[in-house]
Amino acid sequence: MHLAYPAVLSALLFCTGLYGVLARRNAILVLMSVELMLNAVNLNLVAFDVWLSRTAEETLHSGQALTLFTIAIAAAEIGIGLAIVLAVYRNRGTSDIDKLRDTVEGHEPDGDASDSDASATRATAEKAEATA
Repeated sequence: MHLAYPAVLSALLFCTGLYGVLARRNAILVLMSVELMLNAVNLNLVAFDVWLSRTAEETLHSGQALTLFTIAIAAAEIGIGLAIVLAVYRNRGTSDIDKLRDTVEGHEPDGDASDSDASATRATAEKAEATA
């Protein structure tokens, strides 16, 4: 098999994942797109490892070993990412990425600077009522 086939497939997978990261608003779909990008990198690592081992006559297979580390790190990343998304979903009721910007303290999406003191006081009062 030529090196071009897995390289082109890897490029297509990576571009699909990049589109998913940039265009999607759901946090779960963004995490899935990141996983797709990591799988494209893994495919590239294995393909180039096989290609280089044929030409250099070495049996180290460092690309495949690096792929195993990448898979382990990706599994940890998706576990932590899903835990964060579930915690945000429980608190906010949505996993929409655009609405997560409202979690920043003092962020006013449509208000101007003169109303910031009144809105900060109102937000503090709402927090106090929510915890009481």
